[in-house]
Amino acid sequence: MKLYNLKDHNEQVSFAQAVKQGLGSQQGLFFPLELPEFELTDIDAMLEMDFVSRSSKILSAYIGDEIAAHQLAERVKNAFAFPAPVAKVSADVACLELFHGPTLAFKDFGGRFMAQMLSYVSGADEQITILTATSGDTGAAVAHAFYGMENVRVVILYPQGKISPLQEKLFCTLGGNIETIAVEGDFDACQALVKQAFDDEALKKAIGLNSANSINISRLLAQICYYFEAVAQLPQEQRNQLVVSVPSGNFGDLTAGLLAKSLGLPIKRFIAATNANDTVPRFLDKGEWLPNATVATLSNAMDVSQPNNWPRVEELFRRKTWRLTDLVSGAVSDETTKATMRELAEIGYISEPHAAIAYRMLRDNLQEGEFGLFLGTAHPAKFKESVDEILGQELPLPKELAERAELPLLSHNMAADFSELRKFLMK
Repeated sequence: MKLYNLKDHNEQVSFAQAVKQGLGSQQGLFFPLELPEFELTDIDAMLEMDFVSRSSKILSAYIGDEIAAHQLAERVKNAFAFPAPVAKVSADVACLELFHGPTLAFKDFGGRFMAQMLSYVSGADEQITILTATSGDTGAAVAHAFYGMENVRVVILYPQGKISPLQEKLFCTLGGNIETIAVEGDFDACQALVKQAFDDEALKKAIGLNSANSINISRLLAQICYYFEAVAQLPQEQRNQLVVSVPSGNFGDLTAGLLAKSLGLPIKRFIAATNANDTVPRFLDKGEWLPNATVATLSNAMDVSQPNNWPRVEELFRRKTWRLTDLVSGAVSDETTKATMRELAEIGYISEPHAAIAYRMLRDNLQEGEFGLFLGTAHPAKFKESVDEILGQELPLPKELAERAELPLLSHNMAADFSELRKFLMK
């Protein structure tokens, strides 16, 4: 598999190199040189397969012969050791529940697959430092995926006071090879520090720097697989008129869905649902890329005003000669999010803010005869404080959260200052 740097098309690397390197020069994202496509008969046959077998075939289409098929299948089996069920919400709408993994969020798929790939492509004595920024769920997924792995140090930056207390407990209580830093600033400030670290060649070399954000191609490819898993669970008549709504912050999840469509998965159209951090909806409406300062919302994992994966979305649309104007996008306010969570509860489905935003945009845009699927990216209990208050009920804690809720936080506090972060990484 060859990948090229979106900022320098002459920089081309193998899959193994892209996994280890994370970003290309000038902080460019890697993108597949070849865009594989399955025949319709292949798609039909694949939708009859089990999740792991189908996912191995999808990933092989991109990775090629860099990893032997049996080795890849074994790694996929280790990574995807939990289901992604489609739950009926109403007659014409369902939720793809991506929160049945160890950290109760969709990022478990990408985080665990990346850990499997990185351990496969790295030498036994190669020291690696994973540096990543999180707006909530990435941190936990990456921390748990790499926890206890030899020769891997994980450093996670997150915006102090801007993620839910239970999200924080999930990854800031592990210790060992997992180090967490609460940064005085927002997610974009954390992301900027990560990018500065990757621009520092001496630092990169000294500590074997890598990133586990959705900028890493292995995480992105893993996420393609659950779109196929969703379609496999639908009857034929719903597959033919499928509209998918994706709660969007950094836009990795949407990119993966679009890559699934590019492979031949029958998805009629996508909806990119955002909160008040609405850079993309405004761009699609007016044609101008004008990020505002990031604002804090109920759906904190989507509090991103400069989504890193957007260049990949644009590149895919360019390569496939799709029209960006066909991508429906819109922003949902906190007040509407709360009302939507109550609306869902009334019809018997308990949701959290991110999924509620995707549902709202889906419900408002779904046309007669279409079937809607929205992504449930995190377990409602990860946002227990706000969900309890909005719905006026007490959510029980799943065991994954209950066993960490009372543990002390092990985080360091830091200003959004690269020289301070550099010192920390070099210690």
